[in-house]
Amino acid sequence: MPELPEVETVRRGLQPVMEGAKILVAEARRPDLRFPFQPDFVARLKGQVVTGLGRRAKYLMADLASGDVLLMHLGMSGSFRVIKRDNEAVPGEFHYPRAKDSTHDHVLFRMSSGADIVFNDPRRFGYMKVIARSALDEEPLLRGLGPEPLGNEFDAAMLARSCAGKTTSLKAALLDQRVVAGLGNIYVCEALHRSHLSPRRIAATLSTKKSEPTDHAKRLVGAIHTVLNDAIKAGGSSLRDHRQTSGELGYFQHSFKVYDREGETCKTPRCGGIVKRFTQNGRSTFWCPKCQK
Repeated sequence: MPELPEVETVRRGLQPVMEGAKILVAEARRPDLRFPFQPDFVARLKGQVVTGLGRRAKYLMADLASGDVLLMHLGMSGSFRVIKRDNEAVPGEFHYPRAKDSTHDHVLFRMSSGADIVFNDPRRFGYMKVIARSALDEEPLLRGLGPEPLGNEFDAAMLARSCAGKTTSLKAALLDQRVVAGLGNIYVCEALHRSHLSPRRIAATLSTKKSEPTDHAKRLVGAIHTVLNDAIKAGGSSLRDHRQTSGELGYFQHSFKVYDREGETCKTPRCGGIVKRFTQNGRSTFWCPKCQK
């Protein structure tokens, strides 16, 4: 499933053709994706100007002039592609042609910017929903989300307070969207390795008895910032389904330190340890037992 860097990469790809443009045509080519489309889904989108395109955790959020917000989630295999109606090539340094099979093209937005935006989702785990902005705070899909890991409010002090007293593993805490929003399995593994912290470490060790941040917390927050920013710069990680809106592959997977590197030598200088994998909370965890304590 795409994580924060992949979703942010998609947002940046859609922004030039979507933001400030009017939705001339909206088509839902099936009655549902993961959830049924609302009966008025198309009617609330047609003719609306997209005044802004943002992201919250792993959700894309298009603000509409009507005061509604189009909430979009990629699910496991969802992707957007941009088609310029004047046949102008969409730039991409690592462009890969998309499949011509349109069977899984489930949603289309025809924009006044001269672009068609197509949402393709073979597994149909993605979803879209139109919500009044005034009702966002009560939206079940968004309610309870923690701070954005790249936002100003997320720092070592906040992470320490969130983890104070938690007896769960550090990895489990970081995957809890109420603690920090948008992190997933790949980037948690990578951030823990870069901060030399074990995924098995108790989350409460990030906090002192006074709920102040330990050096572990400070190191971890720095590693989270670094790995997310590096991944966004690389266009995310293309492991199975992720493509950018241009068809371009992300290439951060070539920079993985531990994820999917079981049995290989740790990349930490002078470590010499071997990357191991074990199942934790139903997911594969990759780490170096020698340098992650």
